[in-house]
Amino acid sequence: MTENAQQEPPAPITELPTQYAPADVEGPLYERWVERGYFEADAGSDKPPYTVVIPPPNVTGSLHLGHAFEHTLIDALTRRKRMQGFETLWQPGMDHAGIATQNVVERELGKEGKSRHDLGREAFIERVWQWKGESGGQISGQMRRLGDGVAWSRERFTMDKGLSTAVQTIFKRLYDDELIYRAERIINWCPRCLTAISDIEVDYQEDDGELVSMKYGEGDDTIVVATTRAETMLGDTAVAVHPDDERYKHLVGKHIRLPLTDRSIPVVADEHVDPEFGTGAVKVTPAHDPNDFEIGRRHDLPAIAVMDEHAVITAHGPFQGLDRLEARSAIVAALRAEGRIVAEKRPYVHSVGHCSRCKTTIEPRLSLQWWVKVSPLAKAAGDAVRDGRVKIHPQEMEKRYFDWVDNLHDWCISRQLWWGHRIPVWYGPNGEIVCVGPDDEAPTGEGWHQDTDVLDTWFSSGLWPFSTLGWPEQTESLAKFYPNSVLVTGYDILFFWVARMMMFGLYAMDGTPPFHTIALHGMVRDQFGKKMSKSFGNAVNPLDWMDKYGSDALRFTLARGANPGVDVPIGEDWVQGSRNFANKIWNATRFALMNGATVEGPLPDASAMSSTDRWILSRLNSVVAEVDAYYDDFQFAKLSDALFHFAWDEVFDWYVELSKTTFQAGGEPAEVSKRVLGEVLDVTLRLLHPVVPFVTETLWTTLTGGESVVIADWPSDSGFRDADAEREIGTLQSVITEVRRFRADQGLQPGQRVPARLTLDGTALAAHEPAVRQLLRLQPEGESFTATATLPVAGVEVALDLSGVIDVAAERKRLAKDLAAAEKEKAQATAKLGNEAFLAKAPDHVVEKIRTRLAKADEDIARITSQLDRLPGA
Repeated sequence: MTENAQQEPPAPITELPTQYAPADVEGPLYERWVERGYFEADAGSDKPPYTVVIPPPNVTGSLHLGHAFEHTLIDALTRRKRMQGFETLWQPGMDHAGIATQNVVERELGKEGKSRHDLGREAFIERVWQWKGESGGQISGQMRRLGDGVAWSRERFTMDKGLSTAVQTIFKRLYDDELIYRAERIINWCPRCLTAISDIEVDYQEDDGELVSMKYGEGDDTIVVATTRAETMLGDTAVAVHPDDERYKHLVGKHIRLPLTDRSIPVVADEHVDPEFGTGAVKVTPAHDPNDFEIGRRHDLPAIAVMDEHAVITAHGPFQGLDRLEARSAIVAALRAEGRIVAEKRPYVHSVGHCSRCKTTIEPRLSLQWWVKVSPLAKAAGDAVRDGRVKIHPQEMEKRYFDWVDNLHDWCISRQLWWGHRIPVWYGPNGEIVCVGPDDEAPTGEGWHQDTDVLDTWFSSGLWPFSTLGWPEQTESLAKFYPNSVLVTGYDILFFWVARMMMFGLYAMDGTPPFHTIALHGMVRDQFGKKMSKSFGNAVNPLDWMDKYGSDALRFTLARGANPGVDVPIGEDWVQGSRNFANKIWNATRFALMNGATVEGPLPDASAMSSTDRWILSRLNSVVAEVDAYYDDFQFAKLSDALFHFAWDEVFDWYVELSKTTFQAGGEPAEVSKRVLGEVLDVTLRLLHPVVPFVTETLWTTLTGGESVVIADWPSDSGFRDADAEREIGTLQSVITEVRRFRADQGLQPGQRVPARLTLDGTALAAHEPAVRQLLRLQPEGESFTATATLPVAGVEVALDLSGVIDVAAERKRLAKDLAAAEKEKAQATAKLGNEAFLAKAPDHVVEKIRTRLAKADEDIARITSQLDRLPGA
């Protein structure tokens, strides 16, 4: 805690406003938390550490519901641990987002009629830094709106000097250990962004294309192949068939003519070919397809590139200079003219990769790039989970993790961009290659130049758990806060970001994994389970909902839907419901304060408490234990639901209501209940705080006079349980609920008073008669009392006089009409379900619908019959 945190706490609010206004509360509260240093972490503290890193959002980004969801979960974890006495660090920061940021700035330049090449590399990079300072980091302000308890003084950026040193250090070490190399391989290439991109930056979608079957060779030496990318046939260097395919054994080893060219190509036998798919023969283009590249390596085939970086045809001939799509149509037309088109299928729907930044179709391309040799790193990442050093939660996600790390291909880490960490390799005039570490002098002299490429963004973000703590320097923070306690992230980047952090952390930190637990969550979807997207028209700006309902309402809705590893549906109605919950907490606490609820002094002895007091304290301790267990298992939905029902149903709807008669009566029982109510609210607000921090801060400081609930102690289970009190209040709840149901069935208004006789003497409920009468609006029976309806419930009897309250004849007539309708519905449904001809023809869903109607009719008949039986004079 900073020196500011030692200031005197503000004077407690003595009276709460009648309504909770989140917009008036949230901003000032958050700034006070930050000013007092509550979220900062002291590396010199003797408290046990608890560390979580923020998955660094792109500097170009803004807060979307996925961010809000993930941040809510992390904030809940860290707020609880801080209250439990841990030295808690939630490490903030942002990613430089190479392609995304470069695209943004290039678009800005385009508005001025310029390109980055007009500025030159240094001036362009200076322009990007200028943009970052002026426009980047919008998400930081939005994080404050959400209430993120991050250590702002430690905020990092993946292009900071310290992180750049970390990147250069690990590159040099990997290079010296022969785990980084340069080679020609097939990569994902974006012809618009003009760079290689990672697998995670490729979005696959079903596109309408064409499947063309074409004939290669002449006479008996012809063979048919099919492709969706006819333009690549100009770069074919073989046709491949399966070695056991009898249809083509006579062709294996022969050369056949490649149409539209003056070349002949061999027919090769390769196990990769599926003889059952298509014609069982595939064209092989090693320079433009990753599978073909591997076939080419196995058979020593040449790789002929026929497209440039803009996806324009470079092969000599009539197609040179055409865009790939123009060339596709022209080549198919030329093959058709030669009579070589065997079949054409349009549209042919197939999965096509697109650049996630600009939506351009990706082009597989043979390119000289830098690579990480991942096999030893991936093995270590797999072993760390297998031997239990790292836990994946939920455990069923382990299989997906192993499927990935056990089959990783070498990682292309170079990008043809200007914005990013430039590859620290220099080339000399005589073919020399020198990798330069952060403490090395770069070679100088005529002919020496640095590699122009930058590193994949995932390379620097893979160092995030330790580079943010000062590595490669052995800092106090690194010693205190590494490894991280838990990583909270979406299952969608388990393979990309998580696997890279595991590989780099184990490599750089002498076999110590970067975190103890990987807690995976799902994706936020709309209320119908559909992916949120601007193109679908269902995307939501979380700021809109926070403006309308408050940040707590959004947070609680997200947390209440967060089951581990499962997607989270969310709709505005649910956020509105959470707003109502915040209002309920506010109003109940306001009522308690107005009636003298207090936290002053110790709790009275149990012997001085009523059974209602003992019941709520018993339930309170059970909920504390339950919530702790759910937190430890990352069951955010279950802990939120448990708190919701305890607070709303048990504390506000039952305990507060049952205590009203005690408060009205006054005396020592009232003083005891005021202290118990204060205790229950104190603990409940602390339990709720990590998920709904703003409303609980306001209410808790008002109730207790404490400095801040942020630094209050997390509640512990005292062990107090009272099974007898829980049974007694359970019986009382049954009586009240049953009588309320009967009143509603008879059409009585909630506030309408009814004469009643309660036979409670000799039962545990005798002491509760005043509360029962008040809650059920029951008058004393009086001299003219006539029991027209009697309800035996849970061993007690409630007799009601409805003679002067309802028109019995009219009510009987109404119920008789409803009963007749229900019996008619039952007869119709029964007849249909008894008709064999109908059952044989009707679809399953129609039959099921009729069964549901029958069950509903049976329920209605039983309910209405019971109501008729209970009417006076029945």
